[in-house]
Amino acid sequence: MNPEDPMVSTLVIDCGGGGIKATVLDDSGTMRAHPVRVPTPYPLSTKLFIKTLVELSKQLPHSTHATVGLPGMIRHGVVVATPHYVTTRGPRTKVDPKLVNQWHGFDAREALREALGIPVIVLNDAEVHGAGVVAGKGLELVLTLGTGLGCALFDGGRLAPHLEVSQAPVRWGLSYDTYIGEHERRRLGDSLWSRRIVRCVDGLRPMFMWDRLYIGGGNSRHITPSQVVKLGDDTVIVPNAAALVGGARAWQLTVD
Repeated sequence: MNPEDPMVSTLVIDCGGGGIKATVLDDSGTMRAHPVRVPTPYPLSTKLFIKTLVELSKQLPHSTHATVGLPGMIRHGVVVATPHYVTTRGPRTKVDPKLVNQWHGFDAREALREALGIPVIVLNDAEVHGAGVVAGKGLELVLTLGTGLGCALFDGGRLAPHLEVSQAPVRWGLSYDTYIGEHERRRLGDSLWSRRIVRCVDGLRPMFMWDRLYIGGGNSRHITPSQVVKLGDDTVIVPNAAALVGGARAWQLTVD
């Protein structure tokens, strides 16, 4: 793949707990087609997952390569764990042991490369999001707020090994996914939920000592203005569109 080739285009697929959306970008990161979206089907076998992504790709212009963002721990395109996709009916529903076994060790990159017929990289979804917003200077942390919490770390513009912060305990024995996920936002309301976001950021700051923190994802827009100002000058709220537009840049930022 020659990055200088004007015909280069990237199929970008953002896989979430509630929906899977896709678009095609040119090499500058500009969309060549309106995004398409389908609800995430459950129970989601690996076979159904591949089928769903292939069907989405057929609705879009041809691409020379693809970037896929998945929730969970992904190493070199292989799924270590994906908490949403091993459930019977979606996030916060019963876990199916058969799906756990099926997803653990699933080489998503190779399966998608074969199914799509083009080169593919598979990353954690927050890492794709982060590729669309980082400045490439210093230590930059990206947190995405949606069904749960996504996390990506960049050092000098290079993607660092993934840390599944979402599964770490934060308070009362709850994980970050549970403590500040969509279910709690709906239960608490935006005001109380936003205070939790500030509390989590304050707790993570001394752990990472970032130069810049970016907060994105679909729920970032629900952080109340009174709490946004408490996040600090080292924090930037970024649009959720980065979840797709980062797909082209991810090929330059990752060493995978």
